[in-house]
Formats: sequence, C-alpha cells, structure tokens
Amino acid sequence: MTHHDRSVLQLFGAGSRQLVRLLAEITHVSAIYLGIAVLVTAVLAFSVPPLREQAHQVRLALVSALQPAGYQLPFDFALDDTHGHFDANPFASLSPVMASDELTWSDEAEQLIEKGAEEGDRVDVSHLNFTRALVDSEEESPIPGVTRAQVQALRSYLARKYRITSNVAGAIIGTAFTVGREKDLDPQLILAVIAIESRYNPYAESHVGAQGLMQVMTKVHQEKFAAFGEGPLAAVHPLANIEVGSQILADCLARRGSLDGALACYVGATGPGDGGYGKKVKAEWRRIALASGIAIRQD
Repeated sequence: MTHHDRSVLQLFGAGSRQLVRLLAEITHVSAIYLGIAVLVTAVLAFSVPPLREQAHQVRLALVSALQPAGYQLPFDFALDDTHGHFDANPFASLSPVMASDELTWSDEAEQLIEKGAEEGDRVDVSHLNFTRALVDSEEESPIPGVTRAQVQALRSYLARKYRITSNVAGAIIGTAFTVGREKDLDPQLILAVIAIESRYNPYAESHVGAQGLMQVMTKVHQEKFAAFGEGPLAAVHPLANIEVGSQILADCLARRGSLDGALACYVGATGPGDGGYGKKVKAEWRRIALASGIAIRQD
C-alpha cells in the first residue's frame, strides 16, 4: 500500500469518526429534548384539568361575591364559557329580596337607616342587578332620551379608553343613566367621576380606604350600604357603588349649590382648592359628551 493510499484511508477514518461523534451528539441532544417534551406533556396532562376546574370555581366565586344577597340572579340565564356551561345552582343559596317592590331605593334606605338597618332587610332595586344589566347591554336595550347610535358611541369610547369590555361599558352606562335620573345628575357626569376616580376598575382601593368605581369611603358611608343587605361588602359591587357614590355627589351638590363646590366636597377637599380634581372631572365630562354626541346638562 502506497503512502498516498494510507493518507486517503486515514482521512476517511478521521471523517468517519467525526461523523459518528456528530451523530452521537445529535442523538444525545434529541433525546434530552424528547425527554423534556414528554415530561412537559405529562405535567400538563395532570395539571391542566385541575387548573381549569379551579379557574371555573374562582370565576363562580367572584360572580357570587359580586352578587350581594339583595340582588337576585335570573337563574334561567346560562353563564356560558368556551368549555361548556356554568350551572347557576351555586348561587341558589343567595337570600331572597325581602323589601316590598312598591318601595323605592330612597324610601327603603331611609327606613332602614332610621331603624338601624335590621339584619335581613333587603332593597329590591332591579337596575342594580349586574347580570341583568349585562344582558340588557348585550341586547342593546334602549335608554330613554338617547339614540342607539349615541349609546354605541359612548360604549365604544369607554371600552377603548379604559380597556373594559363593551357589554360591561354598556351595563355601567345604563346604570349611570338610570341613577342619574333618580338623583337629578347628568349621567355623563357620573361616568366622568368614575373615570377619574377608578378608571373603571370596580376593585380599586385608595391608600385611605376609598373603594370601588366611584371610590366611596366605605367606613364613612357604612349606613348607605346597609340597605343592600351586605353592608360594606357591597362597595365592590359595581352598580351598588354607583348608586351610593351618586347619592353622595347629589348630597354634595345640594349642600354646596354649585358643581365646583360639589366636586370639591366629593373629593374631600377642605381648603380653598381641590387639587385640580374638579378640573379633571369636567374635562373628562366634556370628552365623554363629545364622543357620545349627548349634550351636557347645563342646570
């Protein structure tokens, strides 16, 4: 065998050994990744169903927690989910509304406050049923004195700016217009206060304990929540918070006699200024009116 032949064989052998080592490394790495994939698949197979069930239970618990006993769920209304149907039975233990249908919120609340909000008393305020408000929003139920196009424009503005779902925006809008008529307040002013106070986060809480959409000082206004049957817990119920917050704003307006004074009162300003709070609310009020095409009340 010539020197040339031996060189060729050596080169061939070296190349073969490198190829074998490369294949061995590829096989080794592939085995590691395959093992990881099998492990992840096994973990997901065992954990995802329980996590999904836990998520369902958490969602049911949240809905139940936000549905104070004074607000009845329409039990024929199915709560849909991409994985199937939720059963409304978990809410069946909610206490029934015990107040007379003939009584309004104001009359019943005053009676409950006067006699100490005896345990078991409830207020039947149909427009504070959040589930029903969502259904009405989905069905685009009309709001008296407002066109469908105006409502849709307002919903779009709030949903886009404050990153809430359109049906929740519609439910809050519908409640603001109902409560606004009750309290003789411009509904869009109520929406502006919500925007500045909480940016439409019903679970917001300030460092001084103000809670909910309209940042009501729950400890200060406990008696106003007494009529809802859940006491201070009703503060995080979106629509109950609007009801109470709007009542506080209306009381401030009656005492101060002007919008600027009412807003300063609402934010708890004790000095000559309100830190720019009123200016912020009125600026957002104008933006909301411009977006919806609904004129601002001037009275």
